[in-house]
Amino acid sequence: MAGGPVLSSGTDSPRVAELDRALDTIGVTRSHHTIIFLILIGCLFDSFEQNAVGIVGPMLKEQWGLTASDIGLLNTVTFACAAVGRIVSGYIADRFGRRVMLTIDLLLFTLGAGVCALAPNLTVMAIGRAIVGFGLGGEIAIAVTMLSEFCSTKFRGTAVGLVNVGAGGLGNFLAPGFGLLVFWLFPGDNAWRWLFACLMVPALLGAFYRRYIPETPRFLLAQGRVKETNVVLSRLASGRLTARNVPQQQYISDDGAAAPKAKVKVRVTEIFRGALARRTIPLCITIWMTYGAQISVLTLMPTILVALGYSMSKSLLFTMVMQGGSLLGAIAASLLGFHFPRKRVLTAGAVCACMAALTIGFVAKSIVVILIAGAVFQFFVLLLNTTIWIFAPELYPTRVRAFGTAFILATGTAAGAFMPLVAGRLFDAFGLVGVFGLAAAMYAVFVISVQSVPETYGKSPDALPLSDDAAPANTVVAAPQAN
Repeated sequence: MAGGPVLSSGTDSPRVAELDRALDTIGVTRSHHTIIFLILIGCLFDSFEQNAVGIVGPMLKEQWGLTASDIGLLNTVTFACAAVGRIVSGYIADRFGRRVMLTIDLLLFTLGAGVCALAPNLTVMAIGRAIVGFGLGGEIAIAVTMLSEFCSTKFRGTAVGLVNVGAGGLGNFLAPGFGLLVFWLFPGDNAWRWLFACLMVPALLGAFYRRYIPETPRFLLAQGRVKETNVVLSRLASGRLTARNVPQQQYISDDGAAAPKAKVKVRVTEIFRGALARRTIPLCITIWMTYGAQISVLTLMPTILVALGYSMSKSLLFTMVMQGGSLLGAIAASLLGFHFPRKRVLTAGAVCACMAALTIGFVAKSIVVILIAGAVFQFFVLLLNTTIWIFAPELYPTRVRAFGTAFILATGTAAGAFMPLVAGRLFDAFGLVGVFGLAAAMYAVFVISVQSVPETYGKSPDALPLSDDAAPANTVVAAPQAN
């Protein structure tokens, strides 16, 4: 091939090419394992928070006289604020760094859990869920962006996918069991308060985040901080993130020029123009469909099962069985992200999710069929959501990656805020057919929308994925490379 990639990361694309080669050479070390583990634990508790309203919904319905629509409203507040939190966090992370926002977002959703634990009524509970949402939404978006910037081209998809193994997969699977454990340890009318209190534990992770997780090398290089970039790369290569005597290697050429004094300006409108718009708009539609379907089912499933005549304990147990498919789906996405193009996985998964939803809504007549079809549905839902997490950061250059990724995920979060209201009304009117008929229709739209997004598999996140994508303003094109 005669020419090198068209790079779009900032003012020094040859250095970006050096960074790509350095990350690929370093591969996967103990440092990567530590970063992934710490981020995964935080995202696990994010998932517990996301499921909390669905778990305590039947209790609040009994104690406070709430309706299915009221429970949906609590989720609406949570996910609406999560959408705002993602966008704001993405903007700040592109200006000031990913690492700081990760810690702030973690502490925010912990504070919100405390407000929920003390809530005397629906209004205060909604305020607590708003705080939770802001922190929860921001942390996921920043976590996905950070891992995509720490890892090599080949391992990038697997690393980001592992986050959703903890968040969407293991988290969704264990959330009902976590609820049952808390209710067993703290029985009585205040059991739901103890659930929220236990969700404050992740505040302790903040100290570990600050100590062990450095700023990403892609962000540092985009800021012109070459020396710091080489320090982080050396620590990644050594496998010792906190060691002070790690030999420094010059992975990135440093001519001694001073780093730019001003922060790189984040042009938030850039993701809606030209080549980036052709990525942003279709993927926003795609994620609205899958997040809206998933959150509607997650929120309403315990209430649906109670309405079908099952006890609270059995409803949570059955929900946990179905969520077993979530864990397997997230693991499958992480593995497939290493071997297969993103669009191929998304298209096949959406077709299968649509079929599973139709089975639950129109065919299932017994709890056994509901559980099996529900587990299959959750498998493909998490396969899709995890693959989108992998896909989104790859679509944007470093200077707007956090904001672009956050906006995509915020769109999904907005769907999670709005669609449970629609699904709740459809359940009240039509039962299972209404909820899962809606889900099937959304996945049909998903299949159509994803076809227009460019493929990114196996390419540098700072290279435009298609040859017909025009390089944006102030882009430097890498010099042609010899064969």
